[in-house]
Amino acid sequence: MSKQLVFLFLALAATACRPDQVEHLKDTKRIGVETANWEVKRIMPQDLLRATRWAGDTLTAFADTLLRRRLARGLAAGGVAASLPLCRPETYAATDSMARILQATPRRVSARPRNSAHLAALPASEMQPDTLRVVKRPSQEVFVYQRPIVLNNRLCLRCHGEVGKDVSQADYALIQKAYPQDRATGYQLGQVMGAWQVRLTRPGVAEFWTMKTRKKWKEHKMPKLF
Repeated sequence: MSKQLVFLFLALAATACRPDQVEHLKDTKRIGVETANWEVKRIMPQDLLRATRWAGDTLTAFADTLLRRRLARGLAAGGVAASLPLCRPETYAATDSMARILQATPRRVSARPRNSAHLAALPASEMQPDTLRVVKRPSQEVFVYQRPIVLNNRLCLRCHGEVGKDVSQADYALIQKAYPQDRATGYQLGQVMGAWQVRLTRPGVAEFWTMKTRKKWKEHKMPKLF
């Protein structure tokens, strides 16, 4: 190749690759996420059951965290009288917001409830320590999650412990006035008090599986060539 052709080739290459003539893609991270959402994914039945457990754990752990925080503030501010109305984490607005995202309906039940509306027959085989989860699919479109509620916070003894020892007589009078059929006292640390039960729909479970298993998009910047 002649020197003239070599110089011409180098000149054209330099002109074609000038930085001011390179058009960079913008918002590549968003594009990558949206592209992942468009991918058709096959979700197997066992995947949906696994996602049901993930969703149930996420929702109930979130609600329990809110409950502990509010009870601590309520007891510190006004004792049992102030905290008694707070012991309904399934009704919190923040819990409801998460439940709507998951298309789930949570509730708390017990064989010895404070509120008789929460009475439920719970087999002893399903009321083991907190590591136990029960996940079922009663129909094609419905999934059910359940896990035990364990009294593992001493704050809860103020309302659910032994009357005369953990629960003062004055506080127990307040509890009986609000809940005349109360059966939720006499517990000790580590005992199972009841269960979280969450009903979920198939679309909600499938969407949660997709979100949990989606590949994390990493933006790869163009190397600096010049």
